[in-house]
Amino acid sequence: MAIAARSPFYNAEHEDFRSQVRRFVEREIVPHIDRWEAAETLPRELHKKAANAGLLQIGFPESCGGVEVPDLFYLIVLTEELARAGSGGLIASLMSHGIATPPIAHAGTPAQKARFAAPVLAGEKIAALAITEPGGGSDVANLKTRAVREGDDYLVNGSKTFITSGMRADFVTCAVRTDGEGMGGISLLVIEDGMAGFTRTPLQKMGWWCSDTATLYFQDCRVPVANRIGAENMGFMAIMMNFNQERIMLAAQAWAFAQVCYEESLAYARERQTFGKALIRNQVIRHKLTDMKMRLDAVKAHLDVLAWRVSNKQMPVAEVCLLKNHACTTLEWIANEAMQVFGGAGYLRGAKVERIYRETKVLTIGGGSLEIMKDLASKQMGY
Repeated sequence: MAIAARSPFYNAEHEDFRSQVRRFVEREIVPHIDRWEAAETLPRELHKKAANAGLLQIGFPESCGGVEVPDLFYLIVLTEELARAGSGGLIASLMSHGIATPPIAHAGTPAQKARFAAPVLAGEKIAALAITEPGGGSDVANLKTRAVREGDDYLVNGSKTFITSGMRADFVTCAVRTDGEGMGGISLLVIEDGMAGFTRTPLQKMGWWCSDTATLYFQDCRVPVANRIGAENMGFMAIMMNFNQERIMLAAQAWAFAQVCYEESLAYARERQTFGKALIRNQVIRHKLTDMKMRLDAVKAHLDVLAWRVSNKQMPVAEVCLLKNHACTTLEWIANEAMQVFGGAGYLRGAKVERIYRETKVLTIGGGSLEIMKDLASKQMGY
């Protein structure tokens, strides 16, 4: 049964878009994803193909080449269908513009949108967001990378790490300190590939293999003032506003991959023969599957309600933090149960559940760790 028939949040337009994305995934991603994972990179031409299919532009304003949609449910559908390939690295890398480009779309000048956003949404350039530093992750207000104004340029010194698409990015939306300590002294600069004093090194990871991740270094990197997004020292709020949607989409990823684990486990349990009968004939297996389904549906209900609230211009910060934790810890539990259903077959490379199991932990770290989300939620609720 289609979601539109049983949910007040999804309609025929969402389902038409789902079909469009599913065709793209089956044609352009599924036949190649294992090779890309082994190579630990995505081909640049995939970005162009995704743009031609109308995927990269979803949710961005027309002023920078985007396709405006009325709600976040289009992005949830996009995430769900991309997840069917069973690779978190695919989503992280192909969609890294989803966290890098919104500040430009919302606060950039027309010239900046044309230069730094439109080519990314057209699949011609790749964008990355650089906030996390070696000395601190979620503590954005205390970042150390400094940009000192010299005439029409900034001189940038410092480093960033765990940067998704950091090796391939043409444009890096980078948080820098342009004034004193605290949240009031942060600005956003677009640092471009090839700028003198900008170098990067790749990082090897437990999961997300096909998503390149890097540490970035800036040594007297000269960046034009024209590359500053928004007013000087006003970058912190842009970062925080970006986090709300990022965390909802991370929750959507967690739910989508948990659903893949459930569907893969259900299919395997029906096909796998043990002791002369299908694995699903064992009560313990049926109970695992029903527990998976119960938890999946709870996360989806939580996700849809908060997506509706944010789509309607509400800012439920505490609830979004709790959603992210709910979805990510549910994924960890379901992926673990899926591995038990598959047994040894799940431990071999090539099974979607094996890859997803390796990749669960990153979602309780990235975009705000499990512990940070709890503390932020508790403070927002007045505890």
